[in-house]
Amino acid sequence: MTQSRRVSPTLCRLVFTGLAIAASGLASPAFARPSVDRASATSRCAALSGLRLADTLIVSATMVDNPAATFKSPGLADLPAFCRVVARVRSAPDSDIGVEVWLPAKGWAGIFHGNGNGGFGGTLEAGYGSMIAGLRRGYATATTDTGTAPATSLYGDALIGHPRKWRDWGRLSTHVMTVTGKAITAAFYRRGVTRSYYTGCSTGGQQGLIEALYYPRDYNGLLVGAPVINRTWGHAAVAWDFQAANRTLGSLLSDAKLRLLNNAATAECNRQGHGVPGDPFITDPLGCRFDPAELACNGAAGDQCLTPAEVATARAFYSGPTLRDGRAAFFGWPIGSEGPGRFGWSFLESAANGGPQFGGLFKWVFGANWDWRGFDVDRDMPVVDAKLGPDVNDATRGDLRAFAALGGKLIIYHGLADSLVPPAQSVAFYERQARALGGMAALQRNARLFMVPGVMHCGGGPGPDIFNSALGTLPPPPVKDASDDLFAALIAWTEQRRAPQRIVATKFVAGKPGQVELQRPLCPYPQVARYTGTGPTKAAENFVCTAKSLGRAAGGSKS
Repeated sequence: MTQSRRVSPTLCRLVFTGLAIAASGLASPAFARPSVDRASATSRCAALSGLRLADTLIVSATMVDNPAATFKSPGLADLPAFCRVVARVRSAPDSDIGVEVWLPAKGWAGIFHGNGNGGFGGTLEAGYGSMIAGLRRGYATATTDTGTAPATSLYGDALIGHPRKWRDWGRLSTHVMTVTGKAITAAFYRRGVTRSYYTGCSTGGQQGLIEALYYPRDYNGLLVGAPVINRTWGHAAVAWDFQAANRTLGSLLSDAKLRLLNNAATAECNRQGHGVPGDPFITDPLGCRFDPAELACNGAAGDQCLTPAEVATARAFYSGPTLRDGRAAFFGWPIGSEGPGRFGWSFLESAANGGPQFGGLFKWVFGANWDWRGFDVDRDMPVVDAKLGPDVNDATRGDLRAFAALGGKLIIYHGLADSLVPPAQSVAFYERQARALGGMAALQRNARLFMVPGVMHCGGGPGPDIFNSALGTLPPPPVKDASDDLFAALIAWTEQRRAPQRIVATKFVAGKPGQVELQRPLCPYPQVARYTGTGPTKAAENFVCTAKSLGRAAGGSKS
């Protein structure tokens, strides 16, 4: 790592400040009066307003005695009281990283829990769902806005001309959150953190990989979902799709055509043996081959066939960005990802500020007047990579050797119907790490990958998407232990050395959380779940994990 990529000396001083608090039991002068044992949680929380950390402003420190009332959510009535601290870390010109920490007033487990954001970040609220899950476990829990405010999850135009904020978003902010959060935690409890866990999905998944790859001492265990690994090409894939669907009026795939495509693709892949016949999803889409031309209209156009322009759009989505010479430049979307959903193909076809979703990244390079109509993969992507790659593509570099040497545990999961972050990219990343560590067996001692059939981006879709209690946007698993919950499995692996062998994922009946529709086992890659041939296909016990690996998807290798 070159000197230009290191965290500033002031951030290093922040680390030592937190360690000194933990080691000596002494805090800044604001804590010189009552001891921790005698002082109430309320007074200790208020005193955090005077905590002095390098380059850090404590914006507020307030006790939340009634979380349900504070957040106007009756569902939080069981949440314990906590000290809520908001801070801003400004360690370099144009760097302003927001951090929020929740500290349980009673029963702290000695554990720090960091959480990721989504999209372009920009808000602290995006991490609240996962923070609630941590707080319920008695953890001190934190999140960051990734230093990109006033950007929001979907819109990054506000970051035009702010290269330091690109770097904070792509590399530094999660480490800053962790160092700051641990220092605040140590000051509040007058003792140091014993263990640390991280959870996040999408951009939050990327944040977790950066922690494992470059800051291996920050966390003992990380749970990473649908990680954005190659950031620049991930955005290029979205722009490629938008171009394909909007180049002519007849190119866009309607909801009816998407349902037609999804039904046909699912039936064909399951007929080929890549899933269970009758399932509304595919178990092994990366091993399936399906040509949308099979649905081409023979006569008049209608909802039960695809026009030549619609076939071309579907092929572009499946192939991903392709160079002029026909070579695949990046990954496409898996077969079976065409169905409706919050971040499905219809989302990729839709406009944001008159252009592709997440198109703000290209404006950082080409200016506010960048026009998607002229976007050219061959010509433009070398320019984008040269300008942004050093700051936002760190997950494509580095390996887990230092993390593994420290005994860290990493669980990655990815939905196989994801059409916002290519699931094949997670497979490629995992295989690259296996090569770096000397083989799959060596990697699996510290890192495991679970590919989830029929699940879209961080949840949703026809597959079983309930398996992670730390994903605050979905209900918790019906059984909250290591058999049904990846977060619990990570904790058991880290603390009891019980590596996850099989996780039961659940699909609840729509609109009826708690009422099980089906369950399937998730198997650590390269294993997949196969039906035994007997018993109901909606019951997990009728499936076994087999050594047959997932197929390889066509696409690039920018992992």
